[in-house]
Amino acid sequence: MQPSDTRSYPGGLPDMNEVVGRDDLLLVTLDTLRYDVAAELAAAGRIPHLARHLPGGAWEKRHAPGSFTYASHQAMFAGFLPTPAAPGPHPRLFAARFAGSETTEDRTYVFDTPDLVSGLAAAGYRTVCVGGVGFFNKQGALGGVLPGMFQESHWEPEFGVASPTSFEAQVERAEQIAAGLPAEQRLFLFVNASALHQPNWFHLPGATREAGDTRATHAAALEYIDRHIDRLFTAMSARRRCFAIVCSDHGTAYGEDGHTGHRLGHEAVWTVPYAHFFLEPSP
Repeated sequence: MQPSDTRSYPGGLPDMNEVVGRDDLLLVTLDTLRYDVAAELAAAGRIPHLARHLPGGAWEKRHAPGSFTYASHQAMFAGFLPTPAAPGPHPRLFAARFAGSETTEDRTYVFDTPDLVSGLAAAGYRTVCVGGVGFFNKQGALGGVLPGMFQESHWEPEFGVASPTSFEAQVERAEQIAAGLPAEQRLFLFVNASALHQPNWFHLPGATREAGDTRATHAAALEYIDRHIDRLFTAMSARRRCFAIVCSDHGTAYGEDGHTGHRLGHEAVWTVPYAHFFLEPSP
C-alpha cells in the first residue's frame, strides 16, 4: 500500500461531493483516546504505522462532540465530527441539510436523511459497523441503537473491552467484509476500536489487574492498535481509493484534578486527536 495522499486542501477540507460516490469511506473511532497521549506517542515514533498516514506526521487537536461514547457517536453520525480546537467557524465534511448552518459550505457533502449513515446508504454505499464497546454490543435495547443505523453490524465478545486481542479480531472481521463485497459496491465501514477503553492494563507488560489502568497502559493500548492498523488500511484500499477518518470520540482522566474516567467536563476528556487522509490502492 502506498503512503497516504497528503496533498493540502484549502482549509484542510477536500471536496466531499467528489469523494462520496467515488471512493470507499472508513471511519475509525479510537474509543477513549486522549489527545496528549496520542500526540506524545506520534512525536516519539512509538506509533509509526499511524504516524505515516497523519498529515505532517502529527495528530490534529480537536474538541470532542460529546464526553462519552453514546453522545459522541450520535453527534458524529449526524455529521458533527470533532471540531478543530482553534477558533472557527470550521467547515464540515458532512452535514444534514439544515437552513442557516454556518459550518456547511460548497465542499461539504450534504445529506437529506436524519443521519450520515442512512445518507450514505441512500447514495449507494454498503454501510457496515464493526462494534467495540458496550454501546455497540446489541445485547440490549440501548446497545442496538448505534449499530442499528447500519445495514450490517458486527459484534462479538472478542471485539469488546475485556479482550486483550480485540483490535486484531475487529480487523480480521473488517478484512472479511471488504473482501466479500462485489468490486463495484462502494463501502462505508465504521470501526469502534475498544482497546483503549478500560480495562487496558493488560496491554502493558508487567502491569497488573490490581494496579489497574494508568496513563502508561493507555499508551500501550494505542501502541497495540498501531501494530495492527495497517492491515485495516490495506483491506480498505485494496478495492479502490479510500477516504479515512481516524479520531477519538472522547478522552478519559487518570486522576487529573481528582477526576477518573469520562462523561465529565475536563480537558483530558474534551480534547481528542483527529486525522483524515486518503489511502491509495497499491499499484
